[in-house]
Amino acid sequence: MHQKMHMRHPRKKTWKELSPRAKIGTIVGAVIQLTLLVAAQRDISRRPAAEIRGSKAMWRAATLVNFIGPGCYFTFGVKRLPATK
Repeated sequence: MHQKMHMRHPRKKTWKELSPRAKIGTIVGAVIQLTLLVAAQRDISRRPAAEIRGSKAMWRAATLVNFIGPGCYFTFGVKRLPATK
């Protein structure tokens, strides 16, 4: 058991070593991440500061965190107006 704890981790694969499915998944993930980042940054630019919780600069920096940043901005950073009938 002690020997298993000291086993070396396999090295990371290079792009050429990835399967076509893994390459497509990586590209799709990157496109989604960039789309979320651009959407969040654009929304921060266009939305008045009064409609954002916290400072615009803080949210701009937070949206740079992969997936989590833009998700948090759209979930917690944008003030929601009460629904009108």
